[in-house]
Amino acid sequence: MSLLTVRNLGKAYRTYRSELQRFARWFGIPFKPSEEHWVLRHVSFDIQPGEAIGIIGQNGAGKSTLLKMITGTLRPTDGQVQVNGRIAAILELGMGFNPELTGRQNAFHAAGLMGFTAEQISQAVPNIESFAEVGEYFDEPVRTYSSGMQMRVAFAVATAYRPEILIVDEALSVGDAYFQHKCFNRIREFQEQGTTLLIVSHDRSAIQSLCNRAILLEGGTVIKDGNPEEVFDFYNAIIAEKENSTVEVTQLNNGKVQTSSGTGEVQIEEVALYNDKGELAEHVAVGEEVELHINVKVYQPIDSLVMGYAIKERLGQVCYGTNTWHSKQVLNNLNSGEIYQYIVSFPANLGVGSYSVSIALHDRDTHLTKNYDWRDLVLVFNVFNDEKTPFQGLSWLPQQTAITKIEVN
Repeated sequence: MSLLTVRNLGKAYRTYRSELQRFARWFGIPFKPSEEHWVLRHVSFDIQPGEAIGIIGQNGAGKSTLLKMITGTLRPTDGQVQVNGRIAAILELGMGFNPELTGRQNAFHAAGLMGFTAEQISQAVPNIESFAEVGEYFDEPVRTYSSGMQMRVAFAVATAYRPEILIVDEALSVGDAYFQHKCFNRIREFQEQGTTLLIVSHDRSAIQSLCNRAILLEGGTVIKDGNPEEVFDFYNAIIAEKENSTVEVTQLNNGKVQTSSGTGEVQIEEVALYNDKGELAEHVAVGEEVELHINVKVYQPIDSLVMGYAIKERLGQVCYGTNTWHSKQVLNNLNSGEIYQYIVSFPANLGVGSYSVSIALHDRDTHLTKNYDWRDLVLVFNVFNDEKTPFQGLSWLPQQTAITKIEVN
C-alpha cells in the first residue's frame, strides 16, 4: 500500500465580479469566475514507505503549493491526497509559530497540534531545546529570533518524534552550515529507521545524496519523474533552453540517460581522456596525471565562447567543475568552420569509483544566457587505487601524520 497517493491534484486561484458570486459558489451555484489562474494541475504520483523524493522546479512551478496541499494547510481545487501515516512538515519559516510566545511555548503548542499528549510533550521539550541550540533565546519571544533561529526551533519541533513522512521545504537553506549538517544527519537517521522523505530544494547535492527519486514540476505539472541525476540534468537543460535550442534525452548502452541541449552555433565534436603515458584511458590510478581533450567546431559566427566542464561521481554530484571564463581564457569573434581544441590537465586526485564528465559551451560565466552545446555523460572513466595508502571518500588528499609523545610531569 502506498504511504502517500496524489491523484489529479490541482489548485486554481479565481477572481469573481463580486463577493456575492464567490459566496454563492460555496453553495454550489455555478457562477463563472472572471479570472482563473491554475498554479498546479493534473499532478499524480505515489510514494511508497521508505522512499526519499526530491521535488524540484523553477520558482513558480508549484512546489510549495503542492506540499501545502499534501499537508492539508491548503485546500485543492481538483483531485485528492491520501496519506496513510503521520506527517511532520517544515514549510514556510516559522509557519504556525506565534511571534509573541517564546520558543518553549511555541514548541508546546506545535507538538500539541501534532496530536501528542501533555506528558509526551513535556518529555520531548528538553530534547527540542537541546537540538535547537538557541540557548537562552528558547525562553524569549519568537519575534526576537533571527530567521536561522526560527528554523532551528521549527526543525527541532517537527523532528522531535520520528514521523512516517517528513516534508521539508526550502526552509533549511536559511540555516548556518553547522546546523544544516545536523539537520541532514537527523534526516538520514530517520530514513534508516524507515521514514519517507519529501523535500523541496534547489540544492542538487542535497537531493542526490538524500533521495532515490526526483519529481520535476514545470508550469504546475509533472514533466519528469525518475532517477535524481537524470531529472536534474533534464531540469538544467530546460533552464538553459532558448528559442532555437532543443533538449534531447538519449538512452546509453550502459543504461544511463544522457541529456543534451543547445542552440548549435558551436558544437562538441570529440571528448577523450588520456593517461600520463599519452594513451586513451578508461581507467586511471588515484593521483595520476591525466589530460581531458575537448574538440569543438564553430558552425555559425559568434562573439564569445566559454568552455566549462564538470566531473561527477556515480550519483551525479559534482566533484569539481569550472570554465574558461573563470580562468580568463574566453575566445572572441569566432568564424564558421573554425575548430578549437581544449586540453585540460589535472591530477586524478579522486577516490576509487566511477566518474562522468559533462561539457558545456556558452558565451559567459554560465549557460543561462547563450547555451550553444551542453552534454552530460559525454565521457565515463574509472579510478582505481594502485599504490596510495588506502582511504575513503571522493578525494585523495596527500597528507602526512606526525605523532609525538608528550611527556607528562
